[in-house]
Amino acid sequence: MTCGHKVEKVGGTSMAATRTLLDNVLIAGRSGADLYSRIFVVSAYAGMTDLLLEHKKSGEPGVYACFARNDGERDWRDALETVRLKMRQRNASMLDGDLLKEADRFADQRVAAVGACLEDVDRLRAHGRFRLEEPLATMREMLAGLGEAHSAHSTVLLLRSRGVNARLVDLTGWKSTELPSLDDRLRDALSPIDLATEMPIVTGYAGCEGGMVRRYARGYTEMTFSRIAVVTQAEEAIIHKEFHLSSADPRLVGVGRARKIGRTNYDVADQLANLGMEAIHPRAGRGLRQAGIPLRVRNTFDREDAGTLICGDYVTDEPRVEIIAGMPLLYALQFFEQDMVGEKGYDAAILEALTRHRAWIVSKSSNANTITHYLAADTATVGRVIDELSARYPGAAIVSRRVAMVCVIGSDISQPGLVPEALQALADVGITMVAMQHQIRNVDVQFVVECADYEPAIRALHRILIEKKAEPAKVRRAA
Repeated sequence: MTCGHKVEKVGGTSMAATRTLLDNVLIAGRSGADLYSRIFVVSAYAGMTDLLLEHKKSGEPGVYACFARNDGERDWRDALETVRLKMRQRNASMLDGDLLKEADRFADQRVAAVGACLEDVDRLRAHGRFRLEEPLATMREMLAGLGEAHSAHSTVLLLRSRGVNARLVDLTGWKSTELPSLDDRLRDALSPIDLATEMPIVTGYAGCEGGMVRRYARGYTEMTFSRIAVVTQAEEAIIHKEFHLSSADPRLVGVGRARKIGRTNYDVADQLANLGMEAIHPRAGRGLRQAGIPLRVRNTFDREDAGTLICGDYVTDEPRVEIIAGMPLLYALQFFEQDMVGEKGYDAAILEALTRHRAWIVSKSSNANTITHYLAADTATVGRVIDELSARYPGAAIVSRRVAMVCVIGSDISQPGLVPEALQALADVGITMVAMQHQIRNVDVQFVVECADYEPAIRALHRILIEKKAEPAKVRRAA
């Protein structure tokens, strides 16, 4: 293992744009030694993990969901065959001849092996006396890793066909009986590699103790990427996405109005992660920040642009808003108890219930007798939390309502008059604020609005606080 290398992660949409990925990222005009000293962590091709598990947004069942439900609506075998055909279709769009045969053989073998495991578990389930929680969790992990194994293998074939000394690093633990820690798995796999002459193509899924999907949900690829950068002491970590890290979603404010951020810090990245924005998983960002490794977010389709650099010590020279982001649907869970004044324990009890039911807390506020949590959760989860708290505190009034949250974020947003200006911008387009929070650190301001006002609020705040402001400020270092 050599020093001075970079670790780069490629997202699913970028992986699917194969020709662009080769031309702009993997090769990008390099030759000889310039091709190397880079480790690539790859996601599954766009849509593949949805087919293997369930659709990330719509919830449409994939192989795992069909198997777990076992309701006869859709057979998991049909879902797995769909995966195999999609893998072959992807291979055919990239490869031909002997390389295509090799890619198809790899995909067929992996799918068949997973299918055999599912058949074994299915036979156990038929007896009705086996508890399947652990086998189901294991199958979910195995299915998730199948997508990354396919994309990594195909990528290595493509690169080798173009004269690149690419090396497949399969972290999925295929046929392995041991589950080491994530860091140990990475060290064992990467230590024999000479980065000066080899290009490792690493599966984003890693088989390790605790389970990657169980611990990190769909953010497991970024955790693998982050830990590789930390373990190998990379000089920089790079994420390649299908878009720039911009001042707002271009689909909401317009492509010509959204601006690339360019520079920001991990504090801002944390705020974005808390809102579910696809900058970087919060636990992945933490490891990079603690190790002092800068993170760069680049647009796969904009080869010449350096992207946005995220560092631990960056702060703008002059206070300014860098990004307007938010969540279009949250549940405001309001807990009112007249006897709360001067008493302790209510906050802890609510937190315990929310943790037990796995409700993501985006924000919270409180006063003398009311505690409000803003939750990213489904209706059923919120209902279960209310039922539990109502049973414990029969005298409390506990209600929930749907709201949206729009956040004004920056490394330093302490500019005078920011909040009045923002409120006026919302009022000018007829938006009445439901609630607001302004943190002392001056990194974000949260505006809670009605769900129907989410997109107009994004556009109004972006127009006033970003589009109409002066040129980007200079840089200073944080104290």
